[in-house]
Amino acid sequence: MTLHRTLLAIALLSASLAPAQTMSSPPATPAPQSVTWPTQDGTYIIQNFRFNTGETLPELKLHYLTLGTPHRNAAGHTDNAILLLHGTGGDAHSLLNPVFSTVLFGPGQPFDITKYFLILPDDIGHGQSSKPSDGLHMHFPQYDYDDMVASQHTMLLEALHVDHLRLILGTSMGCMQTFVWGETFPTFSDALAPFACLPTTLAGRNRMMRYMAIQNIKLDPAWQNGEYKSEPVLGLRAANELLLVMGSSPLQMQKAAPTRAAAEKFVDDYLARTVPSTDANNLIYYVNASRNYNPEPKLSTITAPVLWINSADDYINPPELGIAEKLVTRIPHAQFILIPISDATRGHGTHTQAIVWKQYLIDFLAQTEPK
Repeated sequence: MTLHRTLLAIALLSASLAPAQTMSSPPATPAPQSVTWPTQDGTYIIQNFRFNTGETLPELKLHYLTLGTPHRNAAGHTDNAILLLHGTGGDAHSLLNPVFSTVLFGPGQPFDITKYFLILPDDIGHGQSSKPSDGLHMHFPQYDYDDMVASQHTMLLEALHVDHLRLILGTSMGCMQTFVWGETFPTFSDALAPFACLPTTLAGRNRMMRYMAIQNIKLDPAWQNGEYKSEPVLGLRAANELLLVMGSSPLQMQKAAPTRAAAEKFVDDYLARTVPSTDANNLIYYVNASRNYNPEPKLSTITAPVLWINSADDYINPPELGIAEKLVTRIPHAQFILIPISDATRGHGTHTQAIVWKQYLIDFLAQTEPK
């Protein structure tokens, strides 16, 4: 299990807890029911993809899911495509989680699949797309977020023939990629919705935790410079423990584990799920892909309207840093919303709890509807 899936697991565990009381923390509703969405699978091979490091892959495989049907306007450009970007360690299925998809994809909902064409990619290093565990191990190119966005752009144009997007919505890592999209391809999307990140270099505690997770694996003798025959379990255990803390929400974890025995069982159960399902080299790569991310110097070049939402209980992007309030003023058409802590928020994982911020999204889509 990965950071993104860890957050979703924590969110689902506490889904039945007490309702919230404010607009940003909506009234109690039943936990969303799982829906089997009629997804279409796709895979596209980019030949001789060149990474920012100068490394190349003869074939870069990109897997994706789609929902709905693309539509073209009178000028022949796609006008209903929405790109949904998952978080670190997630995949194309991450945002099919009921707390996201059931709230947004149904008839009359903001991303109604009878109206919109939804695109959910597996990023480089994730899911069924090319990744270190395919065989190259630590010889796989050292990809970053710029590479991910560049490959998404190529996939949209060449595989799906999508030349314009109605919206890009990204969560966590996908949030950071959304800012990169806004700077790299400023006219490609009508609007941007980055949820749960900061558009600045990852330093301080955020980078410390990532570095510790990586080093925990590399310093495990069983890792063998990435050429292990079996997973370095001790290193993976320590790394996953850090990811659990990174994605934690004190309020929800206190409610989910109100006794010592419950807290210890929560950890034991979590590690029993995550350690066997995590590849060490893949984790090193996707945790480190943010190493040179820093859209801050070019924020003024983002011309698309931006709906930027963070949660006040986000341990990875703590509001007390004051970074968001400062940087939002540099983006020409942006609004920043900080969701207050409540029974409805789930820390960093609030980015997937669509019921919390759904109304903001509805309003934003109405405001940015092409004339």
